[in-house]
Amino acid sequence: MTPITLVRGLGLALASISTAALAGPVGYGAGTTGGGNKTPVNVSTLAAAQAAIDAYSGSGGLVLNYTGTFNYASITDVCAQWKKAAQTLQIKDKSDITIKGANGSSANFGVRIVSDSKNIIVQNMTIGLLPGGEDADAISIEGDSSGTPNKIWVDHNTIFSSLTHCSGAGDASWDGAIDTKKGAYDITYSYNYIHDHQKVALNGYSDKDTANSAMRATYHHNRFENVQSRLPLQRRGKTHIYNNYFNNVSASAINVRMGGVALIESNYFENTKNPVTSRDSSAIGYWDLRNNHVGSGISWDDPGSPGANATTWATTQAFGSTGYSYSVTAAASVKAKVIATAGAGTNLAE
Repeated sequence: MTPITLVRGLGLALASISTAALAGPVGYGAGTTGGGNKTPVNVSTLAAAQAAIDAYSGSGGLVLNYTGTFNYASITDVCAQWKKAAQTLQIKDKSDITIKGANGSSANFGVRIVSDSKNIIVQNMTIGLLPGGEDADAISIEGDSSGTPNKIWVDHNTIFSSLTHCSGAGDASWDGAIDTKKGAYDITYSYNYIHDHQKVALNGYSDKDTANSAMRATYHHNRFENVQSRLPLQRRGKTHIYNNYFNNVSASAINVRMGGVALIESNYFENTKNPVTSRDSSAIGYWDLRNNHVGSGISWDDPGSPGANATTWATTQAFGSTGYSYSVTAAASVKAKVIATAGAGTNLAE
């Protein structure tokens, strides 16, 4: 298939790739400041990071500078990981926190933001090959009966696992990379590099997760390569998905379900199966498609019933205004820009 750019609607195009440091979140997570200008607390282990969070009052500002490293080459059998206990840094009912990885750092634990936690930044972390199977999301944002996280910014992280499906693990050799569940809202996922991972971004815990109707999330300038599905899997709510790069997606990319609506704008797709679809739920979702670049290697399969594929790249429901200002890179330039800027260790380039 010859690469084409599908043009629907209007957008502001940036002619060149900028590598300036990112000033702050754009999108539904705008206004997130985390721990602000508090003096960073250096931590090099999961235990030290958890102790600092547990000792923190819960408001006023905490900045953790994570300096630890993990040797991923020490994992000689990736299929032993899912049988191990999950390792998770938890933020629960606490706000105004930044967790920032130092350049060159790496972690073998996830980050869980739960309950009445807000104004949280997770930035520049490298997280890979987590133990714990279905109990081990790399970054999980989840509401509960005590509250719902909001104003969250997940930015410039690198997350990976393995495409190996391990015997006995079912579909949970690895769990989510960036998951949003049970009412969490006003979140921006930006400039993350997620690769060699199976289930990338769950957005809505299940078809019965009606709390997700209030969800609003922005995904921009993320790099998704050598992955299986959920980019994101959206149940209910609203997402704005713009200027992301999708390559080597083996099952499905953006999967909008249960009445959810997605604005899918100026993304770059290549070598992707079912790039925009609605499948595997009891009700379909809808999309507003604008200015996406559709490269070679695109394929489709039957979405089942009820289901739909965006094979003609036509809008099925207008999204309306996002309610915020943003600048859009021309779709044909997204691949180069995102490869140059996404992930940890790029000095937060944009």
